Amino acid sequence: MVDEEVYRKLFVEESRENHENIVNNLLALESGEDQQTAIDEIFRSAHTLKGMSASMGFDAMEHLCHSMEDVFSLIRSGRREVTVSLTDLLLTCTDMIEEMLDEIEAGGAPSDEASGNLVQELRVFTEETADDDQETPHEAGVAVEGVGGPIYTLSVAIDPSCAMKDVRAILLLQNLDEIGTILGTTPTRDLIEDGTFDGPIEIRIASEAGEDALRTVASGTEISLLELSLAPEVPKETQKSEPSAPKPSRGEKSREIKNIRVDIQRLDRMMNLVEDLVINRGRLEQIARKHGIKEFDEALSMIGRSVSDLQNLMMGIRMMPLDRIFNRLPRVVRDVATHDGKEVEFTIEGGETELDRGMMDGLSDPLLHIIRNAVNHGIELPEVREASGKPRKGSLRLTARRDKDNVIIEIVDDGAGIDPEKLKDKAVNKGIMTPEAAAAATKEDLINLLFEPGFSTAETITDISGRGVGLDVVKKTIESLKGTIRVESELGRGTTFELMLPPTMAIIDVMMVQINGRRCAIPISNVVEVALARTEAVHRIGDAETVLLRDEILPMYRLEDMFGRAQKSDTLVVLQNSGRKCCIVVDTVDGQQEVVVKPLSRLAGSCRGISGITIPGDGEVVPVLDVNTIV
Repeated sequence: MVDEEVYRKLFVEESRENHENIVNNLLALESGEDQQTAIDEIFRSAHTLKGMSASMGFDAMEHLCHSMEDVFSLIRSGRREVTVSLTDLLLTCTDMIEEMLDEIEAGGAPSDEASGNLVQELRVFTEETADDDQETPHEAGVAVEGVGGPIYTLSVAIDPSCAMKDVRAILLLQNLDEIGTILGTTPTRDLIEDGTFDGPIEIRIASEAGEDALRTVASGTEISLLELSLAPEVPKETQKSEPSAPKPSRGEKSREIKNIRVDIQRLDRMMNLVEDLVINRGRLEQIARKHGIKEFDEALSMIGRSVSDLQNLMMGIRMMPLDRIFNRLPRVVRDVATHDGKEVEFTIEGGETELDRGMMDGLSDPLLHIIRNAVNHGIELPEVREASGKPRKGSLRLTARRDKDNVIIEIVDDGAGIDPEKLKDKAVNKGIMTPEAAAAATKEDLINLLFEPGFSTAETITDISGRGVGLDVVKKTIESLKGTIRVESELGRGTTFELMLPPTMAIIDVMMVQINGRRCAIPISNVVEVALARTEAVHRIGDAETVLLRDEILPMYRLEDMFGRAQKSDTLVVLQNSGRKCCIVVDTVDGQQEVVVKPLSRLAGSCRGISGITIPGDGEVVPVLDVNTIV
């Protein structure tokens, strides 16, 4: 039972990767980008899915993948073109595969009942093509459109004494793929890969390399060429073209295994152990300072370096490229654009930027929502864009980059932009703002209304938008990841959503401070400087305090509601977040320390101004300030 569960889990993981590859390359094929590469990738993934499904006994998925493979055989050979309707059908098939994988992951087994109609539609497509081929057979030696070169028939024999006939035959096919396009084999490629064949193998190949090159490749150790001739005519019952396997280099026949799969739960447990080591290292450092033992201090220094190296290694292992979630978004853009009758060019940059796995899980839904909004609300209809002097096809760009210790993700469109006056009217009508407050509100204040619960600018409610549920959740999710979200928009020019996230949340550098005798931690990435404030530099504007510091007026907060009033009021910690600054009053600054941040438990609930807790070496529970809510 345990083995079956392990195999099922591995099957689902690998199948999802192949499924995602099929979807992305279908979209690339439709857009006209490097079509041959896209078709080859789809072949490889569909063939892999089919084989794995068969080995696991999931016949329904095998039948669906096999039918998809047949369709792409026709496309690869140039006998069919990729149309919008065919792409829609194939994407529907990928949706069915995803549903099957969900069912398998839940412990079930998909049946042919759900996918039968799709398989039938694909079979009708291939049968129609077969009928067309019978009516117009190819002439001898004439190149087939889309494959290039005349067509040859090879008859090849594998030495009966060969220990691995299937491997030798597959290597032959791979070598032939490098100099031509294999149109069919007898027996089929499946039987060859299974090693269940006897006698010679007949191969039909289109190649511009010439007979000499074909003779060289088809002759060698444990293999002999029996016959080579120009194909006289395409037989009426032609073997279906099979996808060629990825062409490995000559040196890859025997290679070292350099990658392994590790259960994410094991990584999480390892990370917890590393966090315990970091906490205990801090405790040992306190003991060393207290007792002043030289030998102990030297040994601790060496252990500290090892712990730091281990920590950095674990953090690197947990990092994943953003491509993992970015690659799901082109399909979303296509579906929403098709639903709304819009034309959108979607580009992705910086997918190689890495982020902690724990943060990736929480980032997927916010990105999905922003992308859907950009297409649904931002990009105009083609006729509207033309009337305003814009290209018919809208532009949507998703980029990611590293900026110091943060990851910046931007979603930029060239759509209609956000109308502040429209936001103002909506806010007044919904009672979110009074007319007086709306009149005094800045453009930034009005745009931030988008993150209010229940607020929407859509005139009608659809299955995509209009209910006012979404951006408020997006903001809360981003803030729970210790990130920030910012919106810039210019009416008629487009809108930019900027997400700023820390690369990891587990172990961070903090500044330890005392406020009213109580210790708290501030993320060092938000600290600009520590300064002393002169009494004459502190001013009151209304109910708020400000301080003049280096010719700059900064808001000053005492955090009395959380800690009580600071005993000393001349020490300031200047904080910065998204270009905005403020300062808080503290008693003392205890220095910088590396700590493990733990989220607040559900029993404690949310606490405004506190992002989590940490436990230094002395065992005291120390709150970590949430700078996002202060600045």
